Amino acid sequence: MFTMQHKRAKRATGPHTRNCRRSKGNQMPAARRSPGRSARRRARSRRRRLALALGGTAALIVLGVAGFSRFGPAGGQPQDTGSTAQARPVPPVSDSPEPAKSAESSAPPQTEAPKSDPPKNDTQIVQHGSGSLSTAAATGGTVGTGGTVRRYQVQVEDGINIDPKAAADEIHKVLGDKRSWISDKRNSFKLVSSGTYDFTVIIASPDTTDKLCGAGGLDTRGEVNCDVGKQVVVNSKRWLTGSPQFDGSLDDYRALIVNHEVGHRIGHGHEGCPGPGKPAPAMMQQIYGLNGCTANAWPYDANGSYLKGPSVP
Repeated sequence: MFTMQHKRAKRATGPHTRNCRRSKGNQMPAARRSPGRSARRRARSRRRRLALALGGTAALIVLGVAGFSRFGPAGGQPQDTGSTAQARPVPPVSDSPEPAKSAESSAPPQTEAPKSDPPKNDTQIVQHGSGSLSTAAATGGTVGTGGTVRRYQVQVEDGINIDPKAAADEIHKVLGDKRSWISDKRNSFKLVSSGTYDFTVIIASPDTTDKLCGAGGLDTRGEVNCDVGKQVVVNSKRWLTGSPQFDGSLDDYRALIVNHEVGHRIGHGHEGCPGPGKPAPAMMQQIYGLNGCTANAWPYDANGSYLKGPSVP
């Protein structure tokens, strides 16, 4: 009897024991797998974080290179300006005769506009003219013996207190001076009031000058002149006041304006001071300082020698 009960007890406990063993057997591998899955999840998370970090660094490098190629060193201005003369390109200035695109402040050593000063005569400066231009009813014979004859007109904005004919006569006198560009024996000039012409000299108010020069991508800031397309644009403020850096007469400064901008039209670039005490070249940006040179309005001296300085941007 004991034997039968004992066998029954074995049969009764046997399945339970097997179930317990299966249960334990099932739990143990699960307990072992859990740390493995966690480790794999942590590894995958680390890999994702590393990939994101590397991707962000690469993006910053690409952006940095792109920014440098467009703007130059940090905080710099765009390097490819495409213009030369005395006004900075828009936004935030060597010209060729056709098409010309230059202004008095092209890439000047200073970043600020030239200081202005009171007029050297009693004429009031009009900041904003009418916007309409009157062609000077003036003509002049050909000046110079050069084979290239450049016909030009003079136009003055209405309402700025500058007489078109008087301005045209003065400009023609400058270009006919033996110290001007006719001494190169290549260029001649003829003032016309109608018919075909190679370029115009426009005298306009500061606001209109900014508009005309701005259409060619130049920023004259209400202060300086420009040479753009077929136009030499003279700021009436400079025509009436001269420059605080130029200690010569107002007539001489007007001659400098004409010689400098027409010099761009016939293919001359900017030049620097050749040395202390020497005459500043007409193609020097004298409005930004003389750098030891003396003020001078003419490209040639009285003996016909070219007053040259080192080439500058």
